[in-house]
Amino acid sequence: MEAVIFLLPIALLLGGLFAVLFLVAVSRGQFDDLDDPPRRILKD
Repeated sequence: MEAVIFLLPIALLLGGLFAVLFLVAVSRGQFDDLDDPPRRILKD
């Protein structure tokens, strides 16, 4: 039971941290259109 009390806040903190980092990456456009630029190079 003591392990749960210790590990649960750490897991929630890490989950929140990863969620914030993911939202920052999405807002900066790092996941925009990953497939089209290589194809566009081949078409030129």
